[in-house]
Amino acid sequence: MSGDFLFQAVIYLLAAVVCVPIAKRFGLSSVLGYLLAGIIIGPYLLGFIGEEGEDILHFAEFGVVMMLFLIGLEIEPKAFWKMRKTIVGMGGSQVALTVLLCFGVLILLGYNWQSSVSIAMALALSSTAIVLQTLKEKNLMDTVYGASSFSILLFQDIIVIPMLAIVPLLGTAQETAAGGHDAGHVSLLDNLPIGLQTVLVLLSVVFVVLAGRYLPVLRVVARTRLRELFSACALLIVIAIAYLMELVGLSPALGAFLGGVVLATSEFKHELESNLEPFKGLLLGLFFIAVGASINFAMIIDSPVRITLLVIGVIALKAVVLFIVASIFKIKIDQKLLIAVGLAQVGEFAFVLLSFTNQLGIISSDQLDLFLVITAISMTLAPLLSIFNERLILPRIGTKESEEKPMDTIEKKHKVILVGFGHFGSTTGRFLRANGVEPTILDHDSSRVDLLRKLGFEVYYGDATREDLLESAGASEADILISAIDDPDAVLEMVQVLQHKFPNLKLMVRAKSRVDAYQLLNAGVTHIYRESLDTSVRVAEEALHFLGHRKYTIHRQAQNFKKYDEESLRRLADKVLNSEEYIFKVREEIAQQEALLKEDLKRGSIEEEDTSWDSASMRARISGDSGKVKE
Repeated sequence: MSGDFLFQAVIYLLAAVVCVPIAKRFGLSSVLGYLLAGIIIGPYLLGFIGEEGEDILHFAEFGVVMMLFLIGLEIEPKAFWKMRKTIVGMGGSQVALTVLLCFGVLILLGYNWQSSVSIAMALALSSTAIVLQTLKEKNLMDTVYGASSFSILLFQDIIVIPMLAIVPLLGTAQETAAGGHDAGHVSLLDNLPIGLQTVLVLLSVVFVVLAGRYLPVLRVVARTRLRELFSACALLIVIAIAYLMELVGLSPALGAFLGGVVLATSEFKHELESNLEPFKGLLLGLFFIAVGASINFAMIIDSPVRITLLVIGVIALKAVVLFIVASIFKIKIDQKLLIAVGLAQVGEFAFVLLSFTNQLGIISSDQLDLFLVITAISMTLAPLLSIFNERLILPRIGTKESEEKPMDTIEKKHKVILVGFGHFGSTTGRFLRANGVEPTILDHDSSRVDLLRKLGFEVYYGDATREDLLESAGASEADILISAIDDPDAVLEMVQVLQHKFPNLKLMVRAKSRVDAYQLLNAGVTHIYRESLDTSVRVAEEALHFLGHRKYTIHRQAQNFKKYDEESLRRLADKVLNSEEYIFKVREEIAQQEALLKEDLKRGSIEEEDTSWDSASMRARISGDSGKVKE
């Protein structure tokens, strides 16, 4: 193992460890942190890694390979079939319109038709890595934006297969026009006729599908019960598929994606995921670092105006196309903006397509460098554009009155206002309704509001941090406002508005964690409900019951535990988290709670009411045989 390799590994990992926490500290995406790390350590700034970016791009390719295998593993054929109309409709429309418009612009800029087609196809693709990572970080996969984005990205991943098959035909056409051109070695099939190449490519894809379904490799390895061998086998599958695809001239990443889809219905799916998951996050991070490091700042310095205009033009063109496609499918304005901005960047497959077209002589090396820079810059700008859209545009446009959906004219006012109607809020709302209390329900997801209204709920659309909406919802006359929002920042912002404008309104606020509860307590909220507390204690209750403890005793102890924990929470709220004082106080509180619970258990065991629910006599009467009941 060379010292140079170890040095580069140290630099990559150190850059990630330093830059990503800084990005998260300022509320930015981890993707942006990785990209900035790559820019800093890349060959055109500090120059720690990569000779002209070549080593970086080679290293990045395996990150994409692993990522797409795991993405494919999550896509079951049945789910894919159900989504076929959205995938083909939205994805097909986006790719076709983008390719057509980009082709026209490139022709006007003086490119020949072969170059224009190949570059347009590359620019039509968006970044699966960036978009899916962002959706998962922000828990947006279940929204209209998340589902639509996934459908478009999935179609793009699939359409790369015919795109890669088309590129050699463009190269052949250009060779004929130019009187012959040596494109260089691309794959083992180069010297074969085009028709035979196509047949062999299709046969390799069929082989991957059949091997994934019928070869018993995983079953044989699983019988050894050696986890490290199963991990090795999982890596072997990914690398072998990628290598096979590379031999026949296809993208290794695309081959890995296909292999993942084939194995998505395998009984070893979850075992593969658990073995490869530790690699996934790190490799994705290293891929983003590689993208940042591949930005050619020398070219940017030489032609800043030209590159700036091209980057803006590509992003704007893709955003407009995405907005039009979303409008055709009647998606709400806020979700349309998220889709348009979220997928406007050029994707990682562009690196593959552009490099392939350069090898075939369709585009020159200068053109390759230019569009690689445009691709890398657009990917770097993607997280920043999303932040700009979410914080500055959506609050002004996405929540305003539109022709499709007024922000809200709330005619009925109730004593209870419920903000947020996801999984947590809907349970609360249904229980209130079942007991005769009709709350005024607010939610910021316009598509979810439409669905809930069809289901019979009176839900209103709007941003609950806005004073005018809260006033319209009857906050000045209501008795209680229940917050079921899962975004801690939005909750704190809403609490500040409510405390300032509606001080008499009782607040009952959901907290996702103990840390969120500390923040709410320090903000002056007294009625806080940690979503994990009741469930966690209930699990422990059930476990103790299975071990033979009386249910009544356990229930009483659980109530005492929650009471002591709530009291402890309030005493610890003003301490600095993870400070020495906080740690000392926590240890002291835990010891005190355990002592109190032991005393409660000891005292309860000699009291008659301890057997109220499950005494021996009661169970004997139920079973009809008192002599056989045991404590």
